[in-house]
Amino acid sequence: MPKLDLGLPSYDSLFSTEKERQESSAEKVMKIPIDKISDFKGHPFHVTMDEDMAKLIDSIKENDMLMPALVRPKEDGTYEMISGHRRKFAMSQLGKNEMNVIIRNLDDDQATILMVDSNIQRENIYPSERGYAYKMRLEAMKHQGKKVDIDFDNTDIPVEYGKATSCQVGTKIRSDIALAETTEFSARQIQRFIRLTYLIEPLQEMVDGRNEDNITIAFNPAVELSYLTSDEQQYVVDSINDNQRTPSLAQCQEFKRLSHDGELTFDFVNDTLAEEKPNQREKLSFQMNEINKYFPKNLSPGKKKDIMIHLLENWAKKQSKEEER
Repeated sequence: MPKLDLGLPSYDSLFSTEKERQESSAEKVMKIPIDKISDFKGHPFHVTMDEDMAKLIDSIKENDMLMPALVRPKEDGTYEMISGHRRKFAMSQLGKNEMNVIIRNLDDDQATILMVDSNIQRENIYPSERGYAYKMRLEAMKHQGKKVDIDFDNTDIPVEYGKATSCQVGTKIRSDIALAETTEFSARQIQRFIRLTYLIEPLQEMVDGRNEDNITIAFNPAVELSYLTSDEQQYVVDSINDNQRTPSLAQCQEFKRLSHDGELTFDFVNDTLAEEKPNQREKLSFQMNEINKYFPKNLSPGKKKDIMIHLLENWAKKQSKEEER
């Protein structure tokens, strides 16, 4: 009796089709030309030839690139780097023309979040880099509908990051709090890092410690300066360069107050930085055990001080007489 043809595929064809489908959708490590990989748009992390980069180059030279980079395809047939900017730089320094990558289809928000998360755990990250990274990630979270009901009355974060949407599961959560749960920092601290993105470049270099003149400004004063206009921030930069002094937290808070009232001027900033701060005055310190051997055991510290000043006065008079000869 002839077999009925029911039009059903055979077991072998079903299995082959499923296997081929899985293989075609699986991510594979591929080798592609480096010149076909562009940096991530707005990549917030600096890639520089520093000590860590030198170590990475030596490691790749000795062991090859152990971990492939992650890229996403672009419409023009090239690729955008998601994770692996430093490895790409190292490979270029070694004269390599190709590198191993994993190609993954990602939308803009998925790519941004993955780019930030794959870089933010590095040990050596500048404060401004962290600010730009958090800013980009919060924006991506907002697009994905994960940013909801944020109260800006008690925050410093810009208003554009406060528009609320509803979570798909019906709960409500502040996006900065959601982000904080994935980091070592509080939501408040994340907001303060984002404030650094409102500094002009010279001030960002100072808070990062990458100023060519080795002038650095502390994190908290830098956050206060971020509220100044660009022109007012330039006043601060010029005054810092003129006086070779950076403003204290209290001084920056005063600049912020005057800026808010529209009364901050270059002369005020410059005159403020021209004043010597107590912590910038020269100090001489030593341990008492260094000088105790020169005094009787029962002599009080006050008496020891009087004797030292008297001796120094006599020494200064002697020096003056010798100069007159």
